[in-house]
Amino acid sequence: MADIIEESKSNRATCRSCREKIDKGVLRFGAETPNAFGDGPSYQWHHLTCAAGKMPAKVKEALNAFAGEVPNRAELDAILANPAKSGKGGGAKAAANYPYAERASTSRSKCLSCEEAIEKGQLRVAVEREVDTGSFVTKGPGYLHPGCAVEFTGDDKLLEGIKANSASLAETDFSELQSALGAEGGEASAQE
Repeated sequence: MADIIEESKSNRATCRSCREKIDKGVLRFGAETPNAFGDGPSYQWHHLTCAAGKMPAKVKEALNAFAGEVPNRAELDAILANPAKSGKGGGAKAAANYPYAERASTSRSKCLSCEEAIEKGQLRVAVEREVDTGSFVTKGPGYLHPGCAVEFTGDDKLLEGIKANSASLAETDFSELQSALGAEGGEASAQE
């Protein structure tokens, strides 16, 4: 088994990229993940266009294996051709590369450094971390307040990495981020 594209069987699934419901009958992308509860694969579901912006190589491969018709194929091909400019794919819009920055879509995440909640709508920095589920170890994003990020990562050129991986952030967001990162994170980009 591998990643798949299929018609959604119900409207219960939520897109792992944009966090919105996937309507019944809509084509969706399933990223195969290890199943912690039994044999066989498990899938993380995404809207097809969200997945195309977040993981274009996987979507292209699944499209090649998909025998059905894709109703919005022109839009999908445009996103696959230039995923960094698509604005699709949730926080990791341009790529699944770390670090990146985004606005928190909920208030559920906690800062890895200070363990305080990151409020909905606030900028947050995502870094890759390992998550031990008890039966397997997987990798995923861990979130930081911008003010905690430079010290936590030890990376004085953090802003440069974030800029490279966060194509969908506005220039005002980068200015706010640079200010919040403080002198250490801001100096690296001021020299560019």
